[in-house]
This record gives sequence, C-alpha cells and structure tokens, in this order.
Amino acid sequence: MKRIKAASVAAIRDDRFLLVLRGRGAARGQYAFPGGRSEAGETAEQTARREFIEETALVPGRLTPISRVEIDGEEVLYELDVFLCLDAEGDAVAGDDAEAVGWYTLEDMASLDVTLSTLEMARDLATSHCGPTAERLEEPVTSSRES
Repeated sequence: MKRIKAASVAAIRDDRFLLVLRGRGAARGQYAFPGGRSEAGETAEQTARREFIEETALVPGRLTPISRVEIDGEEVLYELDVFLCLDAEGDAVAGDDAEAVGWYTLEDMASLDVTLSTLEMARDLATSHCGPTAERLEEPVTSSRES
C-alpha cells in the first residue's frame, strides 16, 4: 500500500477548535483540522505551517507535535503528523481547498460532519490540554486510526 506523508494543525482559541470544510479529496464535505500532503523536501512542521496558512490565512505561532495518525484511504495509507497551535494570529479566511473555516466547540462539532480522527483528537485535547492555563503540551496525545 502506498504511504503518503501529511500534516495538520489542531489550533485552539478560547476552547474552540479551528476546522475547515474540505472542498476536495476523500474528505470532501467533511470538517477537519487544516492540513494536507507534504511536498518534496518538506518536514512535517513545514507542511503543517504551509497548509495552515494556505487554508485559513492565519499565521501559526509555536507548533507542538502531538500525534501521528494513520488514515486508510483508497489504496493509500496517510501518515498524518498532527501539531498543536495555541497562538494563531489573524482572522480566519477559507482558502486553497477549504470551502469554509471557523472556530467550533466540541458541542458545535457534534452537529457537524467531522472526520473521525479530528473528532477523536479534539475530544482528547479538550479533556487533557485545553483551557486558559494550557500553555504547553505535557505528554503526546495517543495515536488513533481512522477507518
């Protein structure tokens, strides 16, 4: 099975998660953290920064690696490195393959079509690392697998 490296950013602001509505690809019509495939020669963090800016027009501050998620696609396996960002700057505007972008609580996410890996990660982060005192991640969030 072909492996594709990718990265995404779980950005949190005021206990809300930044999600984009996917406009293309396998997750079209679903909400997910901003992110995408790595380009040749990019590190996972470089991919995360580039995709975050392209899809949201926000500028990420510190990115902390929190997980690697393996997602089965059609005839491919995505190796997705997920980063946490608590200090994104600017106003979110959908760009690139994102049809929409917005900040959502876990309660909001329950009524949206959110990818399983995104929802699992958001729940983990909300229970262990969110809130006004969450300045840095103490331990990595466990990896999960989306089917």
